Amino acid sequence: MNSNESMRISGSRIVIETLIEQGVTDVFGYPGGQVLNIYDELYKASDRINHVLAAHEQGAAHAADGYSRVTGKVGVVIATSGPGATNLVTGIATAMLDSIPMIAITGNVPTSLIGKDSFQEINITGVTLPITKHNYFVTDVSELADTIREAFQIAKSGRPGPVLIDIPKDVQIAECDFIPQGVVPCLPQKEASDADIDRAVELINAAERPYIYIGGGAAGRGMTKDIMALAEKIDGYIGCTFMGLSALQNSYERFLGMQGMHGRYASSMANKEADLIIGVGVRFSDRATGNVAKYAKGAKIIQLDTDLSEINKNVKVDIGLIGSIVSSFERILARCEAKKHPAWCETVEGFKDRERRIADKAEQKAGDAMTPKKIFDIINRIKDENTIIATDVGQHQMWTAQYVDFEKPRRFASSGGLGTMGYGLGAAIGAAIATGDRTVLITGDGSFGMNLNELATAVTYNTPVVIVIMNNGVLGMVRQWQTLFYGGRYSNTVLGRKTDFVKLADAFGAEGCRVFTPAQFEEAFTKAMNHPGPYVIDTFIDRDEFVLPMLPPGGSIDDMITEKKEGADK
Repeated sequence: MNSNESMRISGSRIVIETLIEQGVTDVFGYPGGQVLNIYDELYKASDRINHVLAAHEQGAAHAADGYSRVTGKVGVVIATSGPGATNLVTGIATAMLDSIPMIAITGNVPTSLIGKDSFQEINITGVTLPITKHNYFVTDVSELADTIREAFQIAKSGRPGPVLIDIPKDVQIAECDFIPQGVVPCLPQKEASDADIDRAVELINAAERPYIYIGGGAAGRGMTKDIMALAEKIDGYIGCTFMGLSALQNSYERFLGMQGMHGRYASSMANKEADLIIGVGVRFSDRATGNVAKYAKGAKIIQLDTDLSEINKNVKVDIGLIGSIVSSFERILARCEAKKHPAWCETVEGFKDRERRIADKAEQKAGDAMTPKKIFDIINRIKDENTIIATDVGQHQMWTAQYVDFEKPRRFASSGGLGTMGYGLGAAIGAAIATGDRTVLITGDGSFGMNLNELATAVTYNTPVVIVIMNNGVLGMVRQWQTLFYGGRYSNTVLGRKTDFVKLADAFGAEGCRVFTPAQFEEAFTKAMNHPGPYVIDTFIDRDEFVLPMLPPGGSIDDMITEKKEGADK
């Protein structure tokens, strides 16, 4: 369709033309009765837009989410009415809690049948109202194109998030004039006042123990060089939330990694001992702070965020800078004074040394046994800087956060806020399709069982996905809690399943193998990373491996558990 050429077309074609207009090249979904018209137009436009057929709508939503995380683009998922729409809910909620821009397009029964309990009718806008940034129920075909454009603008502006558009079948069939437009820009963001920037700079200049704390709001925004420059200028150190992983390369000497409940020792201790915390795109969630009443008692806090509602929501801050995080940070960097804090550097280097000694002690105790750290040491050695890492949720996710070396932004896809088991395979597929880069899914036998049907999708599209199942026969994270805090009463966390993941891979048409030792894993992982399609490695680890350090529930950094006591798993 030529630019500015008016044509009278159906609502279904308007959907496809507007998606293409907004720069969409790939969509994920699953057809059904109330989106047949949209799928018919997808078929006709298959030379201009690619559709990826998932095995389940939830997998399609996670794929759109993973696609967005590694590209920064708005992911798109399409589903039919009723169960098709409700199957998207977990994926939409996952994107909402992690501020991922996504458009979910659902069909619905004709407007004349709305509210009459028609076959596969559901009020999906009502269902998703609390878990979308905005949603629409379109009743007039003449408003459809502008609704889609507005949805894209909302999804990607300010604090990103998912938007749902529900389109009744008669609106898809109806026709109206359509005039193509350009890609909608992001809405302008307000800027923090000069007075607030100056107040923040005063606190930074007065600090002796500065700590820069970056989160998902800073990841993927091109801030890497500025964050490193500020750390150098003020002689500070950098830690991150789970969502902030891959914003900085792990090899940077001032980057301490993730802090919080399962954060690295040095990062959590530096956060505790800092006299100034500069929070950049962080929400100070309970998993990161522990007991809020004891968090950062001796520190001033500066919080930079695009979302006013995040300021002072969880932690009382001294200065809240609302508006463009990038702009606020650039202004702070330009105005603050260069400082040296040798005592602070000595303290943090001591934390880093203690962290190394804790890790070495644990590995010495393990001997030649297969341990998570050995697995990730091999992964780090073999993968390259472009390798994308996706995870499900559980112990394997936290080990990934602790041990994987990220060297480029947007190389990580994992469910942080919602903690969605079953997220990983769909997200890994979406990430691989988005970039063409090899994606490694780190999962557990519990999480993988949630949505393993997406292996069919991975095989069909021959996606370069390596699936590492950290198989311990239990729901590891829940069992760890039961060991430490519930007297070893393992209620429904020992799976006792007989699933043969190698045979399963073969049944789906993928390659697979089973490994028990680090040497076997290295051989298998090397082979998998050179395999053209999906490859499953069933990796056995001890069921009593713990994710450490750990803050106990309701605890603080002072209560950090750094090593497993003898008999804790008995």
